[in-house]
Amino acid sequence: MAHSQAVRPRILAAPDGTPFRDLNGNGVMEPYEDPRLPVAERVEDLLGRMTLQEKAGLLFQTMVAINPDGSLVEPQPGEPDDDPMRASTSAMVTGKLMNHFNLFGAAAPRRMAEWNNRLQDLAATTRLGIPVTISTDPRNGFVDNPAASVHTEGFSLWPEPPGLAAVNDEELVRRHADIVRQEYLAVGIRLALHPTADLATEPRWPRVLGTFGSDAEVAARLVGAYVQGLQGDTLGPGSVAAMTKHFPGAGPQLNGEDAHFPYGREQVYPGRNFDYHLIPFEAAFAAGTSQIMPYYAIPVGTPYEEVGFGFNKGVITGLLREKYGFDGIVCTDWGLVTDTQIFGAPFPARAWGVEELDRLTRVERILDAGADQLGGEAAPDLIVELVTTGRVTPERIDASARRLLREKFVLGLFDNPYVDPDEAARICGNPEFAAAGLAAQSRSITILKDRPDNATEALLPLDPGARIYMEGVDPAIAARYATVVATPEEAEVAVLRIAAPYDKERTTGFESFFRAGRLDFTEEELRPVLEVASAVPTVVDIFLDRAAVIPEIAERAAALVANFGASDTALLDVLFGRAQAEGRLPFELPRSMASVAAGHEDVPNDSADPLFPYGHGIRLG
Repeated sequence: MAHSQAVRPRILAAPDGTPFRDLNGNGVMEPYEDPRLPVAERVEDLLGRMTLQEKAGLLFQTMVAINPDGSLVEPQPGEPDDDPMRASTSAMVTGKLMNHFNLFGAAAPRRMAEWNNRLQDLAATTRLGIPVTISTDPRNGFVDNPAASVHTEGFSLWPEPPGLAAVNDEELVRRHADIVRQEYLAVGIRLALHPTADLATEPRWPRVLGTFGSDAEVAARLVGAYVQGLQGDTLGPGSVAAMTKHFPGAGPQLNGEDAHFPYGREQVYPGRNFDYHLIPFEAAFAAGTSQIMPYYAIPVGTPYEEVGFGFNKGVITGLLREKYGFDGIVCTDWGLVTDTQIFGAPFPARAWGVEELDRLTRVERILDAGADQLGGEAAPDLIVELVTTGRVTPERIDASARRLLREKFVLGLFDNPYVDPDEAARICGNPEFAAAGLAAQSRSITILKDRPDNATEALLPLDPGARIYMEGVDPAIAARYATVVATPEEAEVAVLRIAAPYDKERTTGFESFFRAGRLDFTEEELRPVLEVASAVPTVVDIFLDRAAVIPEIAERAAALVANFGASDTALLDVLFGRAQAEGRLPFELPRSMASVAAGHEDVPNDSADPLFPYGHGIRLG
């Protein structure tokens, strides 16, 4: 093991020879240290030993950064201390007594494993030796967004969730999540801040790429398979816990704006379709999801109070706890209480509907609503103040602490939170996992059109001997498939890789990671694509992070292909007939922005006369 043998806890033997980790360093096997006892007994024993401050630390989960060499982040003297992404690890663990962290950033798998061990060593120096639970946003996709996903070198690479929905194969999703589980376990990550059970009913929403598409029944099957792949049949030491989000369904944002920002705080139901968005969550409950995350937004036009879901007692206690009987952990989305800065710009707390409340009262409202943990916050002192002033009862804190401790015990963290860096290097991104991801990328590619106008024969698959002009493709990879030429005039066919459009002019700072607004191309953006398509038969491949409006491209391209996260190799394998594309659109592609604006945010696939309907896709050959 890479961790020091000098740190607590020592492994001792009970009088009957049972080995145990001496977490509190007193040389005696306390009940919470006894691996033979039922989890419930261990939880109650530990809970009875904890101070209010220690319990309060449990109720917060915030970001923690990693250095590239796998060392813990500890700011140097004189270094600015106002960047939450560079906060002192030891100050949070040994000062604030926190032991749940969302890993921000990445390093090589071996370094991530070493970092986990160092962090667990640090946690072992606290009075009771409570181990750390490490969580993460998705790491196995193509998109890097600090608020939603972290592309991580060294992990297997898969299509984003709409691509998995395009294949619509539960076994593929279960296998994908099982590989994610193995890679996470290898580096010490025990909690996935996914799957996303939201529905892509509003095509302008910037987080469509995290969903399994617009159809609730398809999303439900795939969400259930994903939870099973992460957790197994029951949660245990070989599981990664799933935090399914964003209850009760974050798709129907007013005009497609995102609730990270004040202008996107309203979630609307003009089609009276609230219950439709619950269907994927019902599948997550059936699969045993360990945790649930509510979203930021305010429900408008429903029976529920118009406050953000994290503050919403009718939704968390009434709907989630009482109607659905969910007794797992409820963790709020990140940053509901404290104003902060991200990338040097002010970033207000997402306290939508309760903006007038002070931080203390916001925490009180969150606890009263029924949440167990505050995401993206590091303020245990507020919990301590609420209890010591009588505004929140100790029993209320114990109820949440009990749930949080229970999961740590069930995951086996108290018995061994360490991982083997050599195993992490061997497991993560290994040839078998990489090949499975690549195959899924090719399967998810969706052929929308495959015949030039007035042509009698399809363009695809392409001839390996053809002269091909390419844009957006690595020339070295392209040369493995055909003769690459420098201009369209020299080519027999062109391949262009482009991305769906968005409002570039309004995205600065943190907002730049959220591709929002328009779905149609400007004339200036269209011109170079259409010029190539006019000069030579052209395959246009478009990355659909949202449902692009592309009638001009669809008309002029000889072949039109959609991807949801696919490497050049995965795409060219399909275009040259080496792999079969199986994708069907996981959401419709509207014909115009006017039809998008006329649609209902909460209703799937309701644009008039879509360019390509939901489920459209051509099989080559």
